[in-house]
Amino acid sequence: QWYQRRVRDSKLNLYDHMCAVMHKILENRTSNSVDLLESLSQEVKTNKFCPVGDPSSDVRPASLEVELANVQNKLFEKPSEDAEPEPEDEVEMPLPDLMDTAHYFEQAGLGLGREETFRIFLALKNLVDTHTLQSVRFWGKILGTEKNYIVAEVEYREGGEEEQEGEEEEGEESREEEEGEAKEGEDDNLPTPDYKPPPVIPKEETGTGCNKKTYFVCNEPGTEWTKLPPVTPAQIVCARQIKKFFTGNLEAAVISYPPFPGTEINYLRAQIARISAGTHISPVDYYKFEEDDEDDSDGEGRDSFVENVEFEPPRVQELIDPSLSNWYITCSIFYRKAGAFGSTPLSRPKLRTSRTRRRRRERNQTSRYQSTVRPSSTPSQRTAR
Repeated sequence: QWYQRRVRDSKLNLYDHMCAVMHKILENRTSNSVDLLESLSQEVKTNKFCPVGDPSSDVRPASLEVELANVQNKLFEKPSEDAEPEPEDEVEMPLPDLMDTAHYFEQAGLGLGREETFRIFLALKNLVDTHTLQSVRFWGKILGTEKNYIVAEVEYREGGEEEQEGEEEEGEESREEEEGEAKEGEDDNLPTPDYKPPPVIPKEETGTGCNKKTYFVCNEPGTEWTKLPPVTPAQIVCARQIKKFFTGNLEAAVISYPPFPGTEINYLRAQIARISAGTHISPVDYYKFEEDDEDDSDGEGRDSFVENVEFEPPRVQELIDPSLSNWYITCSIFYRKAGAFGSTPLSRPKLRTSRTRRRRRERNQTSRYQSTVRPSSTPSQRTAR
């Protein structure tokens, strides 16, 4: 019945409330029950209120800020004295001075703040201690709707890449076995289509091309680092065609058209590859190819280069030239043209002024008029026809 429907907020219904009020009136038996009807109804509602937890207790649930502070507190703990000292190997520290780099960014009004930068530095230090890395670099921070991503770009030492490739091969074998079992379960009586999909372009090997670097991500400094899988050409092509917000959950589905081949962890890796390929720039002749690097006969670019020791910095006036002719895209993975380094110079697009647009419009109108108005043929031309 309608009087037994529960209200969404209070989860009460009219029938139960009126029964409780009548029970209160019959129990007290006051002479002026009509005058006290409103107050008795309010008293019944108040008595049904149950506070969450014990109101006399001072214990409150920890907030998200407190939980995050407890996690990040481990970053500032000193190693115990009983721990074994690390062997003194002649290996340079793979982690650069992030605070010094952040200082120069701060001079230009950029950065994440000194406190957050220092926490990220400590998180990167933990990443170095748990993996055999040759170089580590703070790639950047990507904002999400629920959580953010802190990205670290690393390179493994000799021997560490073998472990990485072994893990990837095991994952691919398990996926192939699942696909084979799914195909065996299909009915053999069903007709097979004649359509053959185009061949899948294989991904580049680890340490080459778009997979030259390895990337780790975490949501907050102090949380666990997660290694991103290698990127495939199909994921990069699809990532160029869609626009999606990151959620902060690596396992979230990417619902888009065209369909993206993977989850958010693959979409994040594809966008990192695109950003790295388009934003790594350097002055001309700052890098050079190694002497033992042979010329490519197939015309593809080379991405193995070293810092030029004999590089002479150009003047400031040359670096701030609006034509940007003294800068080149360092990461030439997506721009393999001439087979030599520096084949993709930076060039600012030409700005079309109002005068240029007006001249182009007049020229188009003149050509259109000349194409419609043609000279009439002479009598001799008519006779020849």
